[in-house]
Amino acid sequence: MALALAPQLTAWALILVGAACAAPRVLLAQPVTAAASQAMSPTSPVHNRPASVGWSQGIPAQDPDLVAWGRKIYLEGRRPNGEWVRGMRYGNVQASGEAVACVMCHRRSGLGAVEGTLQISPISGRYLFDQDARAVVNMNLRVRKAFNQRHAPYTFETLAQALRSGVHVSGTELNPVMPRFELSDHDVQGISAYLRQLSASWSPGVTQDRIRFATVITPDVAAERKKTFLETLQAVIRQKNSNFVPGQRTMSSAAEMVLKTQRVWDLDVWELKGPASTWNDQLTAFYRERPVFALISGLGGDTWEPIHDFSERTGLPCWFPSVTAAPDQAEDGFYNIYFSRGVMLDADVLGRHLRTLQAQAQPTRRLIQIVGPELAHRRAAQALSTALQGSGITVEQHPLGADTQGMLGGMKADEAVMFWLSTPQLETLAKWPVPKGAVFFSARLTGGEAAAYPTAWTTQLQLVYPYELPQKRQAGLLYFKQWLSTRKLALVDEILQSEVYFALDYLNDTVVDMLDNLHRDYLLERAENMLSLREASRAEDQARDWISPRQQAVHSGEPLRALPYGTPSARMPRPQAHRGESYSSMTKRESTTIYPRLSLAQGQRQASKGGYIARFTNPTAGNIDVTAQTDWIVP
Repeated sequence: MALALAPQLTAWALILVGAACAAPRVLLAQPVTAAASQAMSPTSPVHNRPASVGWSQGIPAQDPDLVAWGRKIYLEGRRPNGEWVRGMRYGNVQASGEAVACVMCHRRSGLGAVEGTLQISPISGRYLFDQDARAVVNMNLRVRKAFNQRHAPYTFETLAQALRSGVHVSGTELNPVMPRFELSDHDVQGISAYLRQLSASWSPGVTQDRIRFATVITPDVAAERKKTFLETLQAVIRQKNSNFVPGQRTMSSAAEMVLKTQRVWDLDVWELKGPASTWNDQLTAFYRERPVFALISGLGGDTWEPIHDFSERTGLPCWFPSVTAAPDQAEDGFYNIYFSRGVMLDADVLGRHLRTLQAQAQPTRRLIQIVGPELAHRRAAQALSTALQGSGITVEQHPLGADTQGMLGGMKADEAVMFWLSTPQLETLAKWPVPKGAVFFSARLTGGEAAAYPTAWTTQLQLVYPYELPQKRQAGLLYFKQWLSTRKLALVDEILQSEVYFALDYLNDTVVDMLDNLHRDYLLERAENMLSLREASRAEDQARDWISPRQQAVHSGEPLRALPYGTPSARMPRPQAHRGESYSSMTKRESTTIYPRLSLAQGQRQASKGGYIARFTNPTAGNIDVTAQTDWIVP
């Protein structure tokens, strides 16, 4: 099949798109909740791409009623009058409604997806009807040279034939997973109109040369923590932009080089003030003054719910903020991606652990929860109470106060206490006796092993630990710490700073992979598809990099030419292995973060899904280590 490429792309034709098979292959995806179409504020400016070649004849004009008709079919598998769309799959299997909605496979953006070796083709107007030379999608996350196949433009007639009979515009048969729909001419016109405008223009915040982001900071964040956050965030963006020099672009693929899609990043800092009830109005004003493509990272204290709701309502992606607790509705949304559920996950991890002990004849008769003053503390305590319903464990909740000391002193050996406290409240415990039963803390709330736990408590306390164990995770954080050193930034808060670094590093990889398809929905779709593959590949590359003597010399500053292959670098020590762990096993990681593994699937919005129960070892000898008492617990 001839490739419809602009002259400047001709030389790269075989590299970019020439290896695809003749017929697009479609794989059924999991259903997603029907929602609004590609979100974009109607008052926001839209930055259009350079003009492309005209549309095919026979495709209806952009009639709002037709677009609305097609949107309903595309997203929900039903018509605006309530009738379900029906289709036949695999020859004899009839399905209807959400089961045959286009969004299931082709996603909200219309730019398709990859499932294993099967490619779900892009079907937005630029790809289906147009001859736009910049319409290029990377269709294989493992191979950067596997791009979408070019084909002749669809007309109304050929599109109708594809939808009803499963015949590609080239005359070949589409994958049988693609439904053969029962559609009227009006239905086909509506789908045509909707696809024509789907992902047709860059989302707000994007221009030919720049892309604007914002980060949000809530007013209850401590000043020192905010300072550390902003220094790390801004350093990453400065470095990213320093690699962008007009005429001397640093590219990661031939497609990026030909299309010249690299852009300078601009960052706005949206610092909120006052009570949470006023945050929506503040966010609306920030966005109205200067629209952004996405909210990146972010730093929250007691609550993040108003920011979450604003993002869902406006269709503005919020990308891996550092927050104590994700909102309860996080998993039902689309535009917010979190590292984890926060303390709500901690509660479920501890609940699962206590239930396991019950089943192993190590019962806990009563659990006392000592709850701090913050909303996140109360939400976590309630979540743990819910997790233990029907377990046989009596659960109580008590605020941290004057009667706490007497309550702890009266505990029995078959009772346990969970402290939902942050670092400032730990000082209170120093003058109190250590309870006789099991003692648990949330490492997320206290700051992990670096917190100032009372010395007398360290031999008994256990941590609900949502991170990789400290020494084990050092292999994954080597590049991050080397970056801090290069940028002359102090390691003040390993958890926070590494989260910020990862969020922007992964964002950069995702935006690069998007090429010229800078649409908000597509950003989130690529995030789902890329995360686990990207992390496994990056961890392997970094491990290989650090055990290479010549590469160690580059990072250590030794002259490369002075170091023969096979000679280890004396200046770049290998990362310290965890007790009982070989160095070779230490390099076999799936993560470049403080988390053991991050992954997303379609519709998932929390990347880390478990935690350890851990405790200190050798605290009296001053050589404190954190050791897992359980396997990784996924509630």
